[in-house]
Amino acid sequence: MAAQQKLHLAVALDGAGWHPAAWRAEDARPGELFTAGYWVDLVQEAERGLLDFVTFEDALGPQSSRADGPDDRTDQVRGRLDAGLIAARVAPRTEHIGLVPSAVVTHTEPFHVSKAVASLDYISTGRAGWQAQVSGRRSDAAHFGRRDVHAAELFDEAADYVEVVRRLWDSWDDDAEIRDVATGRFIDRDKLHYIDFAGKWFNVKGPSITPRPPQGQPLVTALATDSAGHRFVAGSADIAFITPHDAEQARIIESRIRAEQLDARRAADTLHVFGDLVVFLGEHAADRKARLDELDGAEYTSDAPVFTGTAAELADRLLSWAEAGLTGFRLRPGTIAHDLTAITRDLVPEFQRRGVFRTAYEAHTLRERFGLPRPASRYAVTAGGHQ
Repeated sequence: MAAQQKLHLAVALDGAGWHPAAWRAEDARPGELFTAGYWVDLVQEAERGLLDFVTFEDALGPQSSRADGPDDRTDQVRGRLDAGLIAARVAPRTEHIGLVPSAVVTHTEPFHVSKAVASLDYISTGRAGWQAQVSGRRSDAAHFGRRDVHAAELFDEAADYVEVVRRLWDSWDDDAEIRDVATGRFIDRDKLHYIDFAGKWFNVKGPSITPRPPQGQPLVTALATDSAGHRFVAGSADIAFITPHDAEQARIIESRIRAEQLDARRAADTLHVFGDLVVFLGEHAADRKARLDELDGAEYTSDAPVFTGTAAELADRLLSWAEAGLTGFRLRPGTIAHDLTAITRDLVPEFQRRGVFRTAYEAHTLRERFGLPRPASRYAVTAGGHQ
């Protein structure tokens, strides 16, 4: 990788960490998981490490050791705060880092997510994004009682969902708000637009109730672990999270997503592909993980590769994956109490010594940080009178 090419780096925050026994680790704060101060502390630490953004996990059901629904375990963390509300609480206490809450698109409405993320973009002054998730669990569907979920359609529905969200962000022109006290005109009604989206899953007239976000289009991200997910991110996302287990697999998946991007007629759009890893960092990382495995009664595995080792060893691995075409990485701390600070205070300096990571924040908005221009609204009337 050329010395001038900088890596992007993010962390995925979930409870006390991604290992199910992380809440029992030394220095964990299980009594604070449902407090605002806990999340502010974590994101401020990530910001001190100059990370691009943090993601906040969310779901429609409790955490589970089973893939098909809730379990009966009482020795693991169950329950979480709403990701969007965490991000909104953290925003005024941070200045630079991007805030990317998760939102499940299955069973929910794009109108609500659109205005929530637009609001977060205002609160954070242009640092918002969101992670679109699907859910095929029957136990999640039972919370709503509206319909049965067909797994084969989940990502097609998600694509329409993202399209509605994006159109609603564009439904106000940038200069729709006049705010002229003398004339009594607050908005120009001609600069609010119906989106008139009609599809298989959604019929949304619009416009939004929230003015166009500061970024115009906050970043859309998603995790893609199979071919359907690859097709979805290629057509709908700005950042794709993938889970390769070596550099060759990273190269294959990245190439597959680029081919899907071409098929989706988005070849001209910037799409960043990030590698996801669970990390346990430090000289005794393997021993720490083994102790947690023993507490949990099983060896921890994940959809993403699980790394144990030093920051220098992790840097070597990530740089080899960057050579395969990845532009960044989202790290999942095995235990937040130890591994988040290991990322910010050990890995980041290691990258800086190698000349592949920033030494200060420069871009103001999250889009700017990823080289994405602020797009014009698709509905805006131009000077020549055309939309």
